[in-house]
Amino acid sequence: MVAASLFFATMAVCIKISSAWFNAAELVFWRGLIGMAVMALWARSQRTPLRTAYPGMHAWRSLVGVLSLGAWFYAIAGLPLATAMTLNYMSSVWIAAFLVGGALIAWSPRAGAPLPARHGALAATVLAGFAGVLLMLHPTIAQHEVFAGLVGLLSGMLSAFAYLQVMALAKLGEPEVRTVFYFAAGSALAGGLGMAATGVSAWDWQHALWLLPMALLASLGQWCMTRAYSHGATLVVANLQYSGIVFGALYSLLLFGDRVAPAGWLGMALICASGIVATVLRARAAPDAPGEEH
Repeated sequence: MVAASLFFATMAVCIKISSAWFNAAELVFWRGLIGMAVMALWARSQRTPLRTAYPGMHAWRSLVGVLSLGAWFYAIAGLPLATAMTLNYMSSVWIAAFLVGGALIAWSPRAGAPLPARHGALAATVLAGFAGVLLMLHPTIAQHEVFAGLVGLLSGMLSAFAYLQVMALAKLGEPEVRTVFYFAAGSALAGGLGMAATGVSAWDWQHALWLLPMALLASLGQWCMTRAYSHGATLVVANLQYSGIVFGALYSLLLFGDRVAPAGWLGMALICASGIVATVLRARAAPDAPGEEH
C-alpha cells in the first residue's frame, strides 16, 4: 500500500502537468487504454486468463472507480496537489458516514433502544473528518475554486465504494491483474465516451509523452493497491494508504511551489486522524466481518 500510494502521488504529478493540454476525459481514456495493454501483457506473462465469472461485479467496480477517477483528475487540475490528494483519501471517513447514516435510519428512539456507543464514536470521527475538509477548502473558496473542491470531495466518496468492491472481488479469489485490467477497460470506455461529448485536444507528441508515465504509474498503483487489499489485513492497509497524503504534500511543495496555510495542514491532520480512527472502530465493531482479514 505504501508503494501504491507513492505511485498514485507520482501519477498525480503527471496529471497535474498534462492537464494543461488534455481534459479529464482524455486523461481517463489514455490511462485506461495504456493500462489495458500493460495488464494484458502482465496477465499473459503470468498465464492468468482474463475471462471472469463475475462480470457484474467488475462492471460496478469499474463504474464507481471511473467516476471517482474522473472527478479526481478534474480536482487535480483545479486545486493544489496536496488538497486534491487529501480529498481523494476521504474514503474511510465516507464509509464511517455510511455506517452512521444507516444506523440512524434503522434506530427507533421511541422503542427506547439506545444508539450503539460505537456509532456515537464513529459519528464523532466523521464530524472531525468533515471539519478537516472545511479547513482545507477554506482557501479554495476564497480563490473561487469551490466547485473543484466539491468534485474532489465527490471523488473520495466514490473511491469508498470502489475500495469495498475491490475487497469483495479479492475475497472471491479474483487475481489482482484481472481486477485491474477490467478497471482499465472501463476507464478507456468511459473516457472515450467523454471525449465524444467534450471533444479532443490538439495533439502534440511532446505533451503526449506525459501520458505514458501517467498510465504506467496508475497501473502499478492499482495493482499494488489491489494486492494489498487481497493479501493484507484491511485495518493495516487502509491506514497505510494515508502515506499518499504525505507524498502528495511533498510533491506539492517541492515541484509546484504550492503554499498550504496552517489551517490546511490542520485539516489534513484531522482527515488522516479521523480516517485512521474510523477504520480502527469499524474493525473492533466487526473483527470477523468479511473483508477485514485476508
